[in-house]
Amino acid sequence: MTVASETPHLTVRTVPLRDHHALLGHLPENAPLAWLHNGDGLVGWGEAARLVLPTEDEPDGQRFDTAARWMSELAANADVEDSVGLPGTGPVAFGGFTFDPRSSGSTLIVPRVVVGHRAGRVWLTTIVDRPGAHPDALLSPVTSARYIGPLNWSDGTLSAEEWGDAVATAVQRIKAAELNKVVLARDLHAEADNTIDVRTLLFRLARAYPNCYTFCVDGLVGATPELLLRRAGGDVTSLVLAGTRPRGTTPDEDERIASELMASAKETEEHRYAAESLRAALTPLASTIRLPDQPELLRLANVQHLASPASAALRDGVSTFDVIAAMHPTAAVGGTPARAAMDLIRELEGMDRGRYAGPVGWIDARGDGEWGIALRCAHLDGSRARLFAGCGIVAGSDPEAELAEADSKFRVMRSALAD
Repeated sequence: MTVASETPHLTVRTVPLRDHHALLGHLPENAPLAWLHNGDGLVGWGEAARLVLPTEDEPDGQRFDTAARWMSELAANADVEDSVGLPGTGPVAFGGFTFDPRSSGSTLIVPRVVVGHRAGRVWLTTIVDRPGAHPDALLSPVTSARYIGPLNWSDGTLSAEEWGDAVATAVQRIKAAELNKVVLARDLHAEADNTIDVRTLLFRLARAYPNCYTFCVDGLVGATPELLLRRAGGDVTSLVLAGTRPRGTTPDEDERIASELMASAKETEEHRYAAESLRAALTPLASTIRLPDQPELLRLANVQHLASPASAALRDGVSTFDVIAAMHPTAAVGGTPARAAMDLIRELEGMDRGRYAGPVGWIDARGDGEWGIALRCAHLDGSRARLFAGCGIVAGSDPEAELAEADSKFRVMRSALAD
């Protein structure tokens, strides 16, 4: 494990670029890092520093405290020359945290090279161990992204029938007043003949879902619609998503489905729990919170969600990782009450989610950054991909309907993997 006292002394230089090529075109094949939204974002490669966080028995926020200390010490120990001065310039870490603190895999990675794009400006950041050194990672060859080829698909931990039984059990426990809501996830496995080129998935996801946040951190790749938080200075914004329906095949069908979603007691109940969870998490950390009384409709390429945009002004001294610790797990990916939901997830899912449904994103030395919830994603390991999809279960949930919803969420990564 890397600990906060072992942060290296780094020399960091950020300069403007005139290069306006797409960010993904800069990436070499080996271990790319990415965070993209509507063409803006960051890509990185190489590794100047890494923090691997320990597992924890209790969700007391210790891993987020450790991450905050490590990032603060790394920034204090760095010699920084930044002629751009935007969020995402200077020292930047890409990170991902496991859904369950008992799971291993939470990590922060500071790349050797970062290319960023925001509001029409492009920049290059290089991170080396001594002044005047040239990052070898800058010379990493950029090859063409490879096709994936045929795939062999197999069930994950639970078959569709077994997962449907788990949903039915969860509904019984909710009706028995043990909890209000739980989010149950499934996994699905795919294997290719050769190593899967993550850049192929990134290109396809960014093109198909430009309004989502396309990410890749340490092998976890996806396009999440759910922004956990964006921080700029002392302000944070977030987006609550809970309540889902598929898109229609015609405009009339699409409108009918949207109207049913907005009128659904089950879906609006699920969304209300998520919004109330966010408000409760932010209240101790913020001087003001703005959250709409009623959700709006967010339409994506494959599904439509009930959505509530939120914003808050943080109190002095509150770090970005303080906010992440308070917000995770949201009711949209865990349930409510949070501890009872986590216990039921451990009992019924029968699997380790890893970093699925955990916070994923980036942070700079000022504390600015963007973090999403790792949804619509897959973990890649050589030629293998493990896909994830989850559904919010409340008293009115139907197992067959939840299976259909999970299948619609799997389609994001299944399509990205299909040549």
